[in-house]
Amino acid sequence: MLEAIGAAPGSVSEIDWHQVWRQSPEYRGVQTELAWLRSEEGLPQPSGEQGSSEMQQEFAASFLQQFALVTKRVLEQSWRTPSYIYSKLGLVITANLFIGLVFLNAPLTIRGLQNQMFAIFELMSIVGQLADQQMPSFVAQRAMYEVRERPAKTYSWSVFMLSQIVADLPWATVSSVFAWVLIYYPVGFYKNADAAGQGTERGVLMWLLFWQLMIWISTFSHLCISFVDTTEMGGNLANFLFVFVFFFCGVMAPPSQLPSVWHFIYRASPLSYFVSAVLSTGIANVDVTCASNEYTVIDPPAGQTCGEYMAEHIAAAGGYLLDAEATSNCSYCKIKDTNVFLSAVGAEYEHRWRNFGIVWVHIIFNIVAAIGLYWLVRMPKGTRRA
Repeated sequence: MLEAIGAAPGSVSEIDWHQVWRQSPEYRGVQTELAWLRSEEGLPQPSGEQGSSEMQQEFAASFLQQFALVTKRVLEQSWRTPSYIYSKLGLVITANLFIGLVFLNAPLTIRGLQNQMFAIFELMSIVGQLADQQMPSFVAQRAMYEVRERPAKTYSWSVFMLSQIVADLPWATVSSVFAWVLIYYPVGFYKNADAAGQGTERGVLMWLLFWQLMIWISTFSHLCISFVDTTEMGGNLANFLFVFVFFFCGVMAPPSQLPSVWHFIYRASPLSYFVSAVLSTGIANVDVTCASNEYTVIDPPAGQTCGEYMAEHIAAAGGYLLDAEATSNCSYCKIKDTNVFLSAVGAEYEHRWRNFGIVWVHIIFNIVAAIGLYWLVRMPKGTRRA
């Protein structure tokens, strides 16, 4: 080739190859194609035929193809660098095993019911740690996407966000199984369901609620990190929001005891509906047996039995007597069944599926808000779109 153009030692060429190229039809074809690529509307192909719709699309693959391939890649990355998976499962297993052992075989006494409620409260306390574990991986993959893949138009920004959310679902599912096994059985929720004759239904619903909690944590984490620059900023935002939804979920104080200004937080908190659904599923429709130190001892007037003396009060306030025929030392328990306890904390068994659906609304909101905030804050607008 060098000899043909006169560039090799001892060779001479009288043809101006640069001018020949500039006057060739190939040169004109290249210029036409470059002009078409630079135009936003898209010019006809150099051959003179209108380009196909596929050639005029922003990305080479369809949305579903992009989503399937990118999700598969994210899953493979997680599997090949499993530090996030190990830390997530380690935290869930360790924390829930500790909770299950602390509240092991909680009885159906007044204190036992409170212990079962606090077991659920302690389960929710690991939300912040799970969110912090998730954010570094997301930030690393987002940096790679924004530097390399978005400018090259390899795939859409919405595919990136959706694939990150969907790829975390398998690990959330596995975590929920460990959390369910280590709390539902050791604490004794399964005994309550069996006593009520609803073991299968309530066991399945309890796992669905634990699974739903893990999915909510995942989407909540994506919401908090989607638009901020660093994991520290995302962690601070997640913990700030978590404080509100955690402390005003109805465990520390039932809604009837909250100041009116905080009622909005209670109603807006997804954990309020989660706690209500889990508690009602776990302890509803079972009789309460007070411990010996939970009875109130009363002496009736002379000539009356405990049942006769306390009948009016029990009809109005509920509860039961240990021995209604006794004539002294009436042992009165203020709670007869677990539904009374549930009502006091603002939970109703009839609302369990409704609350399950409301938490799904919060999950969908997290997904939509995460995608929307990423587009609003981090996507170039106008002619700089990518």
